[in-house]
Amino acid sequence: MIISFRSLCLFANLMLLMGWASIANAENSELTWHDNYSSAVKAATADKKMLVIYFYDESEAASRFENEVLTDRNVQELLGNYTLAKLSVDANVTIEEKPTRILNHAAFGYMYGAAGIAIVDYTNNTPADFGQVVSQFNLRGPQGRTVEQMQVILTLPPGSLTQRTLIYAVRMHPEKPKSTKGVFRRLLALETFRHSRNQASMQLQGHHQWESRFHQIKAQLPGNLLPTEVCAESWPGQRLEDAAIECVRSWRHSSGHWSAVSADNVYYGYDMKRGRNGVWYATGIFARNR
Repeated sequence: MIISFRSLCLFANLMLLMGWASIANAENSELTWHDNYSSAVKAATADKKMLVIYFYDESEAASRFENEVLTDRNVQELLGNYTLAKLSVDANVTIEEKPTRILNHAAFGYMYGAAGIAIVDYTNNTPADFGQVVSQFNLRGPQGRTVEQMQVILTLPPGSLTQRTLIYAVRMHPEKPKSTKGVFRRLLALETFRHSRNQASMQLQGHHQWESRFHQIKAQLPGNLLPTEVCAESWPGQRLEDAAIECVRSWRHSSGHWSAVSADNVYYGYDMKRGRNGVWYATGIFARNR
C-alpha cells in the first residue's frame, strides 16, 4: 500500500490534535468537585485549603460560566490549588437539626441568593478567621463572569471579604492600577480596616487624624518607607461589589488619589466598611520608598 507524504502529514496532525484533546481531558478529570457541602468542608479542613463553592442554577449565565470559564486551562490550573464544591443554589445544610438553604445563611449574604462563586478560608488557624467566607461573587446577570475575572478572584491575597472585594475592584479597573502589585501587608490591612470602620461610624469620608496615624504607621514600617492614604465612599444602598467598583471609580476622578492607587508600592492594604446610612467607606494605605 502506497501512502503519500500529504496523507502522513494529515495523519500526524490528527494524532497531535487527539493528543492535545487527551491532555485537556486529563486536566479536566484531575479536578474533583464535591457535591455535598459537609464533605467539602471536611476535605478543605483536612487539607488546610480554601474552599471554592460554585453555586449553580439553570440560567444561561451559569451554563456559559461552566462551559467557557471553568473549562479554561488557566482557570483550571488555579482551581487546582483549592478544594472544590459544586452545589445547587437550593442546596441545604442541616443546622440545629433543621435543613437550611445555604444561600439563605447570613455568612453567604453577599451572594444575594444567586448563582456564583464563594470562597471559604480553611487555611487560617486563628479561630476568629477559620472558616470565614472571604469571597462572594454572583454571576451578575446573563453575561456571567469572564475568564479574566475568575483569574483575578482566584489570585486574591488572603484577607477578609471586604478587603478582597476592594482589591478585586482595583485589579479589574480597565487602566490596571499597580498599587496591588506589592505585598498585602497585615499592618496596612489592619489600619485600613480601622480607618474604614471609623469613617463608617462617623458616616463621614475623610483622612481623619491622618497626621498622627501617619507617624504611627511609619514607625512600624521598615527602612525609609513612607505611608500614603486614599479614601472614598459609595452611593447609599449599593451592593458590596458595586460599592467597591464605585469607590475605585471615585479615586479615578481625583488626580491625587489616582496617582497613589496607580503607583507601584512595596506594601499595600485595602478595606471598606458600611455605615448605618448604607454608604460604604473605603480606605487604601500604601508604603513606598521616599
